[in-house]
Amino acid sequence: MRIILIGVLLIACAAGAADVAQFPVKPIRMVVPFGAGSNTDILARTVAVRMSESWGQQVIVDNRPGAGGNIGTDLVAKALPDGYTIVLGPASVLAINQSLYSQMPYDSNTAFAPITNMVKTTNVLIVTPSLPAKSVKELIAHGKANPGKLIFGSAGAGGTQHLSGELFKSMTGVDMLHIGYKSSPLAHIDIISGQVQLMFDGMPTALPQIKAGRLRPLAVTTAKRSSQLPELPTVAEAGVPGFETAGWFGFAAPAKTPRNVVMALNREIARIINLPDVRERLVAQGAEPVGDSPEEFAQYIRSEAAKWGKVIKTLNLKID
Repeated sequence: MRIILIGVLLIACAAGAADVAQFPVKPIRMVVPFGAGSNTDILARTVAVRMSESWGQQVIVDNRPGAGGNIGTDLVAKALPDGYTIVLGPASVLAINQSLYSQMPYDSNTAFAPITNMVKTTNVLIVTPSLPAKSVKELIAHGKANPGKLIFGSAGAGGTQHLSGELFKSMTGVDMLHIGYKSSPLAHIDIISGQVQLMFDGMPTALPQIKAGRLRPLAVTTAKRSSQLPELPTVAEAGVPGFETAGWFGFAAPAKTPRNVVMALNREIARIINLPDVRERLVAQGAEPVGDSPEEFAQYIRSEAAKWGKVIKTLNLKID
């Protein structure tokens, strides 16, 4: 009987190994913890279409917005660790929210198996066309002359958009109110109408509105100027020395997902974002393809968590 049981276990293990080796053998759910049309959604769909084509399995983009991205991300944290449920998340859900929220449904330090950092993105300071400020210095002057009257939007509390605004407040002394939305396009509606005055938005969603003349760009938040808007100064150049923030978006699976599966996903995503046409499209949107290893991405997440955790503590930010 003992020999039979051992034989059964060996067969089961062999079958499991074969399933991992053949990954994927069924559809994959790619959770986006923000709304349709958001920066995260645009990037996820770029990869999902190509994954479906090359693997012959449907990759379904599942938008689960809410609670600064925590709802959708928690869904993945608690999913079966088999690689068939993954998340594309920005810095907020994988590195920042842990320090910002008083209570979290998951521990970002232990809940995930990092797959790869897909892209790094430039954030751009945009304002409503009705605002008289035509530069960062004029925005600061306007804000100080009208304390408490400026409202800045973001695609949700905790992201680099939100923290860029908080850092701007701290470094300039401008009193502004923050309103978080479920996605950038929803924030754009209120900025275009003038109900909200400004936003530190990701380039992929901001650029179409800028080119259409619906939103006025004042500066980019990165250390260097953007190739998409080369005439635009950095915030540091425009009057706030030392100011620098950037966004990033990476893939992760539930913790304990088999290494073979994580590497299969890593290789496929890295291949896709480095295809000439995909890379060209991403760069045109203001995104820099990365495609690093799981270990490199894990280290980057830890460094970002430490950096933003320090900023959050210094600014005394908390979301209850």
